[in-house]
Amino acid sequence: MPAEGPGAGTDLHLELTGEGSRRDQLMRALREAIRSGRLAPGTRLPPYRSLALDIGVARNTVARAYAELVEEGWLTARQGSGTRVAQRATPLEPDRVRRPLPRTRRRVLHDLAPSSPDAAAFPRAAWLTSVRRAVAAAPTDAFGVLDSHGRPELRRALAEYLARTRGVRTEPDRIVICSGFAHGLRLLAKALDGPIAVEAYGLDFHRGILHEAGLRTVPLTIDSHGARIDELPASGAKAALLTPAHQYPTGGPLHPERRAAVIDWARSTRGLLLEDDYDGEFRYDRQPVGAVQGLDPERVVYLGSASKSLSPGLRLGWLVLPKAIVGDVLAAKGIREMSTGVVGQLTLADFIARGAYDRHLRRMRQSYRRRRDLLVNTLAKRAPHIRVSGIAAGLHAVLELPENTEEATLRAARRLGLALDGLHPYRHPDSAMPARDGLVIGYGTPPDHAFTAALDALCLALPEASAPGKTSAERHPVSGDPPPFRGRVA
Repeated sequence: MPAEGPGAGTDLHLELTGEGSRRDQLMRALREAIRSGRLAPGTRLPPYRSLALDIGVARNTVARAYAELVEEGWLTARQGSGTRVAQRATPLEPDRVRRPLPRTRRRVLHDLAPSSPDAAAFPRAAWLTSVRRAVAAAPTDAFGVLDSHGRPELRRALAEYLARTRGVRTEPDRIVICSGFAHGLRLLAKALDGPIAVEAYGLDFHRGILHEAGLRTVPLTIDSHGARIDELPASGAKAALLTPAHQYPTGGPLHPERRAAVIDWARSTRGLLLEDDYDGEFRYDRQPVGAVQGLDPERVVYLGSASKSLSPGLRLGWLVLPKAIVGDVLAAKGIREMSTGVVGQLTLADFIARGAYDRHLRRMRQSYRRRRDLLVNTLAKRAPHIRVSGIAAGLHAVLELPENTEEATLRAARRLGLALDGLHPYRHPDSAMPARDGLVIGYGTPPDHAFTAALDALCLALPEASAPGKTSAERHPVSGDPPPFRGRVA
């Protein structure tokens, strides 16, 4: 049994003296009580409210002191079991542990990192049904050496599904199965040459894939109508990588006139549009925006995956290709399939064909819309000075921050165990667009039962309208104990 001792009540006999803020004084007093052995390993500390009343400080002062001591290693915190003195003979010294931990070593309590679906919502039973059906019905050749093209069952199912839901025009022979968007982009990079135009705000690791292949990227300005297609002729680009249905990360579809203009550019220059349809299934406030590919299948490469609709762990994606480059992409992939397994391909084919994929997407669309609405309503009540954009579709939103507050907000998030992204890393380093302060918030990852707590942590991390240099956690207590530090921040 863990020790309860004095920590079971509010009387810890702590003296808050010396220099610094009340939080600093409290942290020193707790460290000394632990170092001296008066608070033994395993001792449970009082709830934030109780200790705050006992020593006469704000509850969030206690919350932030606990969170920093968890980060330093003096305390541990687990949801449902409270905050306790860490189980170690000699606590780590503060000057040794205050250095930032590597990102890979940080644990996450509240995960609002963008672009991930709710793993707890994966349709296990329906997927298992398709596994059994697909394996039972599979021909013998499915379990031999795999064709790099991908299983024909999946390519046929995708051709029908994408035509019906995204307006994609293709035949199964022009679809190549890959292990996800990044794999597909690597294959295309091997088949392309010349500069590639990209959106001025986008994923840096996508740009990195192109750079690794020796391709220079040229940023296109982003405005409220999406990428500035009129900048393409002067860019010298031979291809353009865009997110037309929902610009990532700033949000919003590519304007209809610009959709037509990018096709005109591709036709006149014999260039290619690489269409990243990363969340085409999730639309909330408007009718779905069809794929640009439908305007000219010979000038557009359509890239999709099951990473957000089902799970990134499935490692299943697809390229819908112009006929002229199918051979080049297959050559880049190699003679034998080395990236995607046969059972996953056969299962997804059955999952789509029997309507389970449509049912799952309808259910998740409703779930994610509820979360989106809760995010927007919570911020409207508790941080009305923070503008939210990009919310008509997808699994993320952009929170626009006051100037020069992004880094301070990320530090506050770190202390609260909150994983999220700042907007700065998305900006192309060569872009002429001014850097914007903001957060990219994913509302797909947390399970339903943890989402409200994640929003509470987010509101604590946000800067105040009246004092941009300070966060809400430093100025206003919030109902319920804020979470301890257990996380990483992007």
